[in-house]
Amino acid sequence: MTDKVINLSEVRHLAEDYYRRGDFYCSEAVVKTIKDVFDLDISDDAIAMASGFPVGIGGSGCTCGAINGGVMCIGMVFGRREAKDDKVQTAMKLSGELHDNFKHNNKHLCCRILTRGMVKGSKKHMDQCIRLTGDVAYDCAKIICRELNLQIED
Repeated sequence: MTDKVINLSEVRHLAEDYYRRGDFYCSEAVVKTIKDVFDLDISDDAIAMASGFPVGIGGSGCTCGAINGGVMCIGMVFGRREAKDDKVQTAMKLSGELHDNFKHNNKHLCCRILTRGMVKGSKKHMDQCIRLTGDVAYDCAKIICRELNLQIED
């Protein structure tokens, strides 16, 4: 894990840029950003595991892919790797916090509802998804920094 100062605004912009440029979709962009910013010693397979979540899980319009990517990141840092390890409680608590914050700010987690009335791929749709991707990366990084007592700037 990194010992550098984490700039949350840079985290947001990096995730947004990955999405904006078309490098990665929402969930992938969040995972790639957190993996790189925190120098996590995990394979890029984690990014591949996030590839099924965009557009509300495989295009189904269910849970927003960005929040799914954020929950994956919380698990990467705080999740258990051994059976019956109590670390799962921390991962669940922090994932719930990320979920609740997203819901508070956006009223819904359902991609279909978040994008209601938008044409998929339109500027309005893209701008919103870029923003949500950045917001989740920001909030996820903030939680990680707080829990690991890492220095942040905004």
